[in-house]
Amino acid sequence: MSGILDILTQQLGGDAVRQMSRHLGADEGATQSAIAGALPVLIGALSKNAAKPGGAEALRNALEKDHDGSVLDNLGAILGGGGGGGGGGGVSSRSLDGAGILGHILGGNQSKVASSLGQATGLGAGSSGKLLAMLAPLVMGALGRTQRQKGLDTGGLADLLNGERRQAKAAAPSGLGGLLGSFLDQDGDGDFKDDVAKMGMGMLGKLFKG
Repeated sequence: MSGILDILTQQLGGDAVRQMSRHLGADEGATQSAIAGALPVLIGALSKNAAKPGGAEALRNALEKDHDGSVLDNLGAILGGGGGGGGGGGVSSRSLDGAGILGHILGGNQSKVASSLGQATGLGAGSSGKLLAMLAPLVMGALGRTQRQKGLDTGGLADLLNGERRQAKAAAPSGLGGLLGSFLDQDGDGDFKDDVAKMGMGMLGKLFKG
């Protein structure tokens, strides 16, 4: 399991899943499955973005400006409000803007990811979109904390994300490797549903042991 996923799964224990489930009005099992599927996709998307010209520099600037990891110490600001934007507990409003962060991470694929995740887990597209908006600030917070702890420059950040993506592939069944490698669509057919279903089942046990 990758370092960033380690940080996130330590934060997203049973209490956090229950809070998220209550906020979404969803079953805890479906919420947990969706979290297990969403985290590798978000990390894979960040890795792909960082590989673009100027992408790693833009990401490092965003981390240094708005994502120092303090959001991880104030989960209530995210879990209670769905990552909608207002600051709290000393955490900047930008670091909590789940919808804005998600737009940068997924771009035009945002609705497709939410729909596919919702179908694969039974959570539904609307609830999956809200869940992704809750998770996006936490992913950025974990990445920002890791970047600071390791003192990573632009190249180091890109290398970190590339390594995170490789480790996510290695921890998952063979079907997930192609999915993360191509960002979201495993077989190039434009249909994310089958790919996310494989991902969710493969990662669930590994991300939430016991």
